Amino acid sequence: MYVRIEKEGSTTTVIMDRPDKRNAVDRFMAEELREAFLEFEADNEQRVAILWGDHGVFCAGADLSSMNDPDQIVQIEADGSGHGPMGPSRIQMTKPLIAATPGYAVAGGLELALLADMRVAEESSIFGVYCRRWGVPLIDGGTIRLPRVVGMGRAMDMILTGRPVNAEEALQFGLVNRIVPDGQSRIEAERVAHEISKFPQSCMRADRLSAYEQWNLPLEEALRREGSAGQSIMEQEGKSGAARFVDGAGRHGKF
Repeated sequence: MYVRIEKEGSTTTVIMDRPDKRNAVDRFMAEELREAFLEFEADNEQRVAILWGDHGVFCAGADLSSMNDPDQIVQIEADGSGHGPMGPSRIQMTKPLIAATPGYAVAGGLELALLADMRVAEESSIFGVYCRRWGVPLIDGGTIRLPRVVGMGRAMDMILTGRPVNAEEALQFGLVNRIVPDGQSRIEAERVAHEISKFPQSCMRADRLSAYEQWNLPLEEALRREGSAGQSIMEQEGKSGAARFVDGAGRHGKF
């Protein structure tokens, strides 16, 4: 097995563990990753997931040594349908995912990191479309998610040149949300995950979903959907939350 799952409270950490390949993904590892996230999605007790690469590297992308072996590579349909070759990249997550990215998150590894809602980098982390050099296209969401995260100009810089982007530049781009010392990305991601898991979940998930859905909608329709979802959440969670505030919780900026 190349993927381990560890749970603490309501947080699931999915761990890529293929040190001899720098956590590069073949068909078998892709299937394990996909199953891990489907399991997380189906588990009502689990609220936030983390994707982390063990052994000082997040993921070096697809295992290019398996490219010419049909038994080791995920095949997508001619029309582009089917599972993403990296495994979970086409799952529509309904709960938050944080990527903790030590070392290299490149090519398909960058695409896995982009599946997450947030990314925690380490000081020596490197991001890049390294597959540019080998004629291997981005087919796990990279050309869609990268422009949405960092903007078209910066995405084109990364996509066309394939150059390495270090943690500081990635932070400036908005590609990563936090930088921590080497060896600390999983710890920080789990800290944030535990924080998120304490919030009223229906409200948080509704706001998350609205932020994603608005990309495909005209402004008027996006606003209407936001308001419609928010109205029901106000009844479920907002009124009781407001009452807690009135009773003294969270005063003077206490978080």
